[in-house]
Amino acid sequence: MSKIQLQEYEPEIMNPLNLKTRRHFFQDCGVGVGKIALASLLAGGMGALQSKKVSALGTSGDGVTGQPNILPRAKRVIYMFMAGAPSQLDLFDYKPRLAELEGQPIPPSVIAGQRYAFIQPDAAILGPQFKFSKHGSGGAEVSDLLPWFSKIVDDVSILKSCTTDQFNHAPAQLLFNTGNGIPGRPSMGSWVSYGLGCEAQDLPAFVVLQSGGGLSGGASLWSSGFLPGSHQGVPFRSSGDPILNVANPNGFDRRAQRESIDLIKKLNHQQLSLVNDPEIETRINAYEMAYRMQSRAPELMDTSQETEATLKLYGAKPGEKSFANNCLLARRLAERGVRFIQVYHNGWDHHSNVKGGLTKQCRTTDQASAALIMDLKQRGMLDDTLVIWGGEFGRTPMVEASAALNRSGGRDHHPQAFTMWFAGGGMKRGFCMGKTDELGFNIIEGKSHVHDIQATILRCLGVDHEKLSVNVNGLQVRLTGVEKHHVISDLIA
Repeated sequence: MSKIQLQEYEPEIMNPLNLKTRRHFFQDCGVGVGKIALASLLAGGMGALQSKKVSALGTSGDGVTGQPNILPRAKRVIYMFMAGAPSQLDLFDYKPRLAELEGQPIPPSVIAGQRYAFIQPDAAILGPQFKFSKHGSGGAEVSDLLPWFSKIVDDVSILKSCTTDQFNHAPAQLLFNTGNGIPGRPSMGSWVSYGLGCEAQDLPAFVVLQSGGGLSGGASLWSSGFLPGSHQGVPFRSSGDPILNVANPNGFDRRAQRESIDLIKKLNHQQLSLVNDPEIETRINAYEMAYRMQSRAPELMDTSQETEATLKLYGAKPGEKSFANNCLLARRLAERGVRFIQVYHNGWDHHSNVKGGLTKQCRTTDQASAALIMDLKQRGMLDDTLVIWGGEFGRTPMVEASAALNRSGGRDHHPQAFTMWFAGGGMKRGFCMGKTDELGFNIIEGKSHVHDIQATILRCLGVDHEKLSVNVNGLQVRLTGVEKHHVISDLIA
C-alpha cells in the first residue's frame, strides 16, 4: 500500500478579471437550489483541488488519499458531540474523596496558577451528585444516571484522561472540531472528506445533525476552511425538509430544473476554461448533488420505515426533532455511505444546579446513545464504524455559587481533565484508560490531548495525521497542529 505523499497546495488565486464571486453567483442564479449550492454539497467529485497543483495521495477523485496509507479499522465516524461539557465527576469518574471533603476549600497547592471562567480558585469542593455502580465484565464505575450506558460498557473504551488547552466554550469547541481555537480552519469532517472522499453518490461525505439549541462555536465547527467548499459539513434537519431550499418551488417541475442546471453547467464550464478556478467545478458538482438529493434525502429522512422495535430502542418518533431521532438518522446515513456524521447536542453547560441539569440531559441522551451502539452491533456495522461521545472539556470539582448571577450547586469549566468514550472502529471493548487524582482535578496517568484524540480518530480511518496536511502560505497545516502529538495506541485493539 502506497505511502501518503502530498504535493504543494497553492492558496486561492487572485481574480484579475474582477469576476463575480461564488457568493454573488448563488445570490443571482435563481434556479431553486439555494443554500444547497452555497454549501457545496459534493462529496466526491473534485476531491484533490484538481487545477491547483495539489497532487494526491493516490489517484482516486474521491479524496486526496485515494486509499488509506495505514490499514483502516473504520470506514466511517459518528461523533456525538455533547456541547457545553458534561460533568465527568458526576457521570464517569467517581471520586469518593470529593464526598468526604464536600464543603471544604480545595487545597491551594492543587489549584495554584489556574484560571476559571466564573468561580474563584478557592471555591469549596462539591461531591458527586449521584451514586455510582460497577458494570460490565471489567467492573466499570458508572453513574446511576446512565442506566442505558451501563448496558454497553463491555462494547466501549472509556478515556478518563482527556485534556484541552481552552477553558471557554467557543474556542474549546473549535479546537476539538477544527484543531484550532480560532475560526477559519477546516473541521475534522472536512479533513476526512478531503482525505478519503465518500462512498455515497447521492449524499455528502460530511453531514451535521443538531439538537438541544445553538452551539457556541457556530457554523465554523463544520466549515471547510481553506479546503474546497465541497468538503464543508452539510447540516440536515431531523424534521420537515432535510435541507432548506433544496425542494423545487411551486410550478417549477423537475424537467425545467434539469434544463436550468444543464444551461448553468455549460456556462460554468466556459468560465472554468477561462480562469481555471477549481471552485467553479465545485459549484458545478454542487448543483448536481442537490439535484440527486431531491429524490434521495426524503427517503433517508423517513424513519417511519423503521420497525417499531427499532424506534422503541432509540426512543425516537418519526418526524420529531430530537437527539434520539438524530441518532437513528446517523445510523441510516452510515448505512448509505456517509463518511463523517457529526451529531451535536447542546445543553450541558451546568454552572448552576448540575444535578438537575444532568438529570434532564441524561434523560434526553442516554437511551439513544446506547441504542446507536446496540443497533450498529446487531447490524454488523459496529466493527467498521467508529462512534465517539464527549464534550469540549470537563467540570470542576469545586462548586460554582453566585448570588449575583443566581447560581448555586453548579460546576465551572475544567480543561485539565475530562472523560470521553469510544466504540467500534478498531477500539478496544470493555476497556478503561487514564486516571485522575483523588479530587479529579489533574491527570496522573494516560494524559491525552485533544490533538492526540484527533490523531487516533484519523488512525482508525487509516490516515497518518502527520501526512494529511496542506501547504498554506508556506506553513504545512494539519488537523493536529504543528507540535508533536501521538496516536493513543492503548485504545486501539
